[in-house]
Amino acid sequence: DGKTYDAYVIYPKNHTSEANFVEYFVYQVMPDILENKCGYKLCIYGRDIYPGEDAASAIEKRMQKSRRLIILLTHQLINSKEDAYDQHIALHNALIQNDTKVILLEMETIGTYGKLQESLRFVIKQQGTIKWKEKHTVHPQSPNSKFWKQVRYHMPLTPRAS
Repeated sequence: DGKTYDAYVIYPKNHTSEANFVEYFVYQVMPDILENKCGYKLCIYGRDIYPGEDAASAIEKRMQKSRRLIILLTHQLINSKEDAYDQHIALHNALIQNDTKVILLEMETIGTYGKLQESLRFVIKQQGTIKWKEKHTVHPQSPNSKFWKQVRYHMPLTPRAS
């Protein structure tokens, strides 16, 4: 299908205490479970987009080369203007061009979704979110936990799974 990545990961990029956990999750836990244990290939900003590349066009290109978009929902992401660009592009591609599925991981209890942009609320209404309940777990859990099984259910079939 001409895609390079199984999923492009969108997460808050500010450095606050919650972001420390989210960055740990994005750079350590997700690659360990989804790449090393399940055989997926993720595109993570800061790891797969190179210094000196035009960020906006690099983000757009990587998203187009991804089969899924994984958005980590946190209060910080919802309230951040900084992360709005890749979120906006992602949701436009998913909803308007209808060529990419979105997987929403609710990393902390969001409560009401009223503050979310309308397109995100639409996706939540359509398919819901996958809630991370083990925020304080130090050890990444097994790929067979309920959370990772739900994530894998929404991911494309892996080439190695066949």
